[in-house]
Amino acid sequence: MHINLNPNLKNIQISGIRKFTAIAKQIPEAIHLTIGEPDFHTPEHIKQAAIHAIKNNDTAYTPNGGKPELRQAAAKYFQKKYALEYHPETELLVTHGATQALHTAFQTILTPGDEVIIPAPIYPGYAPIVQMCGAKIIYIDTSQTNFKLTPDTLQNAITNRTKIIVLPYPNNPTGTALTKEEMRCLISTIEHKNIWIISDEIYSEICFQAEHVSIGHFPTVRKQSIIIQGLSKSHAMTGWRIGFLLGPETFIQQAIKAQQYHITCPCTISQAAALSAVTNGIHDSIKMCAEYQLRGFYLAERLQEIGFTVNKPAGTFYLFANHTKFSNNSFDFALWLLENAKVAATPGTAFDPYGQGYMRFSFANSLENIKKACDAIELVLS
Repeated sequence: MHINLNPNLKNIQISGIRKFTAIAKQIPEAIHLTIGEPDFHTPEHIKQAAIHAIKNNDTAYTPNGGKPELRQAAAKYFQKKYALEYHPETELLVTHGATQALHTAFQTILTPGDEVIIPAPIYPGYAPIVQMCGAKIIYIDTSQTNFKLTPDTLQNAITNRTKIIVLPYPNNPTGTALTKEEMRCLISTIEHKNIWIISDEIYSEICFQAEHVSIGHFPTVRKQSIIIQGLSKSHAMTGWRIGFLLGPETFIQQAIKAQQYHITCPCTISQAAALSAVTNGIHDSIKMCAEYQLRGFYLAERLQEIGFTVNKPAGTFYLFANHTKFSNNSFDFALWLLENAKVAATPGTAFDPYGQGYMRFSFANSLENIKKACDAIELVLS
């Protein structure tokens, strides 16, 4: 007997990042610069808040959009951090991580046949969700513009089917970020159009060269802008799965329906932890960010000396290094480095075809290990 499954899932593959990481784990002695996960522990005050919630039996359902006190505290947090004004009851949802926030946002907006513009190379988590919604991805190659989306390339990609433009800055995998002027120029192309902007700002607290520029800073597009946020990167809380979805009331009213039938509500214990993060942990990310910057700048300089072409990161904990001096095939080169240097980095093609010729190095690892990795790579390539 053959029972049909959802055809939109047939062409969706397991993340290339995860695939290559699984290969790398077969070499126990390898230094892993693949997965983008903070190597810091969740701050103690956050863990204690979760323990307190468990001991006090705070284990019942919460409202679909999250606890009111968390929504209020999160709204104050984003106001203090980025001068963003979002009403906690009508313009903000607590989600099961940023990924679920993305899924809810796409599902709330998209219908079959719609188009979604995404700058590439890009984190591989967007396209599958769009495809599951029956919509089409329109990639814009940014490799010739320092991995930044530009007004001209954006304008050329917009059609009468364009429903969403994704702005993923600071960017995974490239480590790029937009300046306020660059963002303003992009917005001039989008404002007054019936197009939604989904701004994935999950790395907003890991910025090195300037303050983070949020789409929420631009009033002319506020009614068409949605912000994806979360605590995974800023507070080393990847496993806690707490994100935030910020947007206009008209959008949030519909998004909460999708959220209700996705998850009912975010985990109660994680919400208690998140409340401590956004009240007592407003400065938790500062030391982590400083350490990431130290590692990232060191890694960029070493890779440049070895023969890679790479820019210093503006944010995140990633470098996207061009390796065509040594090889044109990203997967083969990544495998060769793994076998010969015992260093695991992610082939650029794990993101999309536009990543060919590049490798993503995650510096969410100790500086000591990063130095060892660079020494090993230099040894096998010299």
